[in-house]
Amino acid sequence: MAGQSVQLGIGFLGVSLAFGLTVLTMAYAVGHVSGAHFNPAVTIGVAVAKRFLWKDVPAYVATQVLGGLVAGVALWGIARGRPGFDATGNMAANGYGDNSPGGYGLVAVLVAEVLLTAVFVYVILGATDSRAPEGFAPIAIGLALTLIHLVSIPISNTSVNPARSTGVAFFNGDGAPGQLWLFWLAPIIGGAIAGATFHLITGVDRRDRDISGEIGLEDVRVAEGVDPDAPR
Repeated sequence: MAGQSVQLGIGFLGVSLAFGLTVLTMAYAVGHVSGAHFNPAVTIGVAVAKRFLWKDVPAYVATQVLGGLVAGVALWGIARGRPGFDATGNMAANGYGDNSPGGYGLVAVLVAEVLLTAVFVYVILGATDSRAPEGFAPIAIGLALTLIHLVSIPISNTSVNPARSTGVAFFNGDGAPGQLWLFWLAPIIGGAIAGATFHLITGVDRRDRDISGEIGLEDVRVAEGVDPDAPR
């Protein structure tokens, strides 16, 4: 109605779905082109898991950060079109302490970001495994990211992606640039943990293999005492 305030906020759930659906749709759109990483922690995690070539990591990470900064400029430019908008503290930057939505401290945010990034990379590695149902990986990955945001927006505003954190930190100000180091360190540690331990969870060890090719029988570890020829 004219002259009345209209509430357009999408809320906590809406933000979570926006992130998850964005990754889902873009994974379908460009996954066949680049693998649809969009995230330095994912790129490093899949490289540790021997599912991506290390020589390609620097170019991917640089492109991801550049893309994040371009997105940050776009968001800042759009938001400042609203009269009275002040970017300081209002660009959804990640943070701990006073910059955490729920007031969570450094250690709590560090642990949450490491664990949730590890979970995210586990989902990516599992959903894109050649044994997984074909065509459904983006759905699993997008829903995982939605769940991660539902869990961690109150804790850190949800990073699990250093490029996402970098993209808005400098426009946000208010201490965000000084805390940015944590949102590089924690997601990369989490991604690397997932990449290094995925074979222990799945029984498929490809750490000494090239990233190309299908999983062969020689890759599959059979638990001691189990007859590999027994009917399943």
